[in-house]
Amino acid sequence: MIDLRVVARVHAYPPQHNAGAEWMLHEMLRSLVARGHSCEVWLSQWTGETEARDVDGVHVVPAGLGEWQPAVAAASVVVSHLECVPETASLARGYGVPMVVLCHNTFDLTWKPIMEGTTALAVVNSQWMREAAGRAFDQQQGHVPQRMLVVRPPVHPGDYQTRPGDCITLINCTLSKGAGVLAAVAERMPDRKFLAVRGGYGEQQPPDLPNVLVLDHMDGHRMRDEVYARTRILLMPSDYESWGRAGVEAMASGIPVIAHPTDGLVESLGPAGTFADRGDVDAWQHAIEALDETAAYRAASRKARARSRALDPTDDLAAWCDAVEEVARARTAPR
Repeated sequence: MIDLRVVARVHAYPPQHNAGAEWMLHEMLRSLVARGHSCEVWLSQWTGETEARDVDGVHVVPAGLGEWQPAVAAASVVVSHLECVPETASLARGYGVPMVVLCHNTFDLTWKPIMEGTTALAVVNSQWMREAAGRAFDQQQGHVPQRMLVVRPPVHPGDYQTRPGDCITLINCTLSKGAGVLAAVAERMPDRKFLAVRGGYGEQQPPDLPNVLVLDHMDGHRMRDEVYARTRILLMPSDYESWGRAGVEAMASGIPVIAHPTDGLVESLGPAGTFADRGDVDAWQHAIEALDETAAYRAASRKARARSRALDPTDDLAAWCDAVEEVARARTAPR
């Protein structure tokens, strides 16, 4: 297989932008680099950066440092996600370059650009999302992707493993992610230590309480030492998660996760998760108190580590690399 030039057009990128969709993309591009392919990312969102940078072999070009359109024209494969898909797909179609779309949620805005154009490969992050995509494509008139692939957001446990701390933690303090639940529980449990980490998007509303330590949004490479090393229990009272990468990161260290039962979190956390409705504060308090028992915490921690091992990303990343190479081969095959 010849070396490929893979070009991604997205709004932001790790480690400065620390969010699940961006880390998923990075791990997927990193796996292509490991196979000997060239991967470059052209950002659309202004960051003030004045120089391009390399992240684990992926070349990242900030907005304003060059024209991204010629890179698309010269690409073997083009990748995009979220709000950059419509413009990128249109340009790739014009140049006849295969388009790969990463889908991180089940909203109409995710499926619409795919159905309006020709997508060589659509990647979804879970089995439940694949089923949702199938229903969306069946119900709508338009194009369907030539191929669909499930790649669970890759987490390499060694990147996050640490000794758990003593805080009860929420990552990304928006109301949608559960800042209100954190505030209610922390107010009820004034003798407990809580940690609130500002996220990379959305209106941040961390609780202003004496037992809540608030950390600013940080470089993703700092999460292990500054967040998970302080965390005893991770809370995920999100009203929507298509997967929930933070929970998988925490489980690498045997940190128990208490979550609202979204379809994504039920699939990602599996038998290791403890689930409570985000509208039932009593249930969240009781779930936290249940882990005070040493035996119960150890059992939950063992389940978390076992689930982390079960989510080893090796096979998913190999299937992803194979799929991208097949997309490139199909473009160059004689007709």
